Parts: sequence; structure tokens; C-alpha cells
Amino acid sequence: MIVRLHPHALERLSERGATEEEVRATVLGGEAFPAKFGRSGFRRNFRFDSLWRGRHYAIKQAEAFAVREGEDWLVITVVTRYY
Repeated sequence: MIVRLHPHALERLSERGATEEEVRATVLGGEAFPAKFGRSGFRRNFRFDSLWRGRHYAIKQAEAFAVREGEDWLVITVVTRYY
């Protein structure tokens, strides 16, 4: 199974502090949940233990919203949360 990123998702990676590797790991091994507009959501927590925008966080949570294309996934957008 291949996980591809839409240009919109690629633009959001640096804005939201995620990497392509984290997004692929989220889709392939994260918790799946139904999302709006017939999409699928995937959620996964990563150990972060670093600074993000001047504050220290222990955990980074990535959410990827994707659509199925045959056997593959196309990630439309990515959201991150820091805890």
C-alpha cells in the first residue's frame, strides 16, 4: 500500500511541524476514524520532548485526513497538536 501526499498536505507539513515520515506512519499504523466528506482520518501520537513555537511539549499528535485511491491512500491534509 502506498501513501501519497496531496500538494495541500505537503504545504501544511512545515506550517504544522510534521514530517512526511510521521504522516506515513500515522496512516499505516495509527488509529483510524471516520471523517467528513467521505474521508478517513488517522491519528497517532509521537514522542516529541522539544520546543514548538517557544513552548516545550512532550507529545506531538498527528492527524492525517485521506481518501482511498484503489489500494493506496491520498492524504489531503495534516493537523498536529502538541501536549
